[in-house]
Amino acid sequence: MNPATRDKLMGVSVATLCSALYKRGLRNQTIQDVRPVAPKGRNMVGPAFTLRYMPAREDRNPMSVFRNADHPQRVAIETCPEGAVLVMDSRKDARAASAGDILVTRLMVRGGAGIVTDGGFRDSMVIAGLDIPAYHHRPSSPTNLTLHEAIDMNVPIGCGDVPVFPGDIVVGDDDSVIVIPAEIADEIADEAVEMTAYEDFAVERVKGGATIIGLYPATDERNLALFDEWRKANGR
Repeated sequence: MNPATRDKLMGVSVATLCSALYKRGLRNQTIQDVRPVAPKGRNMVGPAFTLRYMPAREDRNPMSVFRNADHPQRVAIETCPEGAVLVMDSRKDARAASAGDILVTRLMVRGGAGIVTDGGFRDSMVIAGLDIPAYHHRPSSPTNLTLHEAIDMNVPIGCGDVPVFPGDIVVGDDDSVIVIPAEIADEIADEAVEMTAYEDFAVERVKGGATIIGLYPATDERNLALFDEWRKANGR
């Protein structure tokens, strides 16, 4: 992805991105019921590399399948590009894990930007201590083979009711995760930076006692003049 776009998206909130996408008619881009395993105090940003699980069938998923060097879950960890976010479709079922700490550690060491599942992680408290951002529904100790079969990589998936296409830009903060269609990521990043500047100005004004009427949104022209002065003074 465009490095400048990545830098811009590192400094804006998922909430602001939701508003920018909503203006374009995109209402269903925030992954539902998924949250950080642990807050990192910084954003996760990267293009999506996907892994799709399907319901497991017992005769196909004994523990011995992990000995197969071509097992899609293992291959996904080893082939997810540096700087990408591994997004897993676990059918919103956290009764069995999507991955554990060893696999997430390997993704981190390989330079992955983050990992997201609409299921759960085992060893979640260990994952919480890793530097890599990780998002899931809840902790889940059973191995993925209990309920899930990893079946395909880097194909369109659904994660938390959101369509995710390979290469879409995934942004996570300490609240949630959003998916930006790749073709509009640059313009969404630009708009979100502008929105964030005004929001920071508005918060400062509100803390100083200003009313939100005419300020948020900026329907009073006097606030736009004050914002222009604020930007110059703050280098924004």
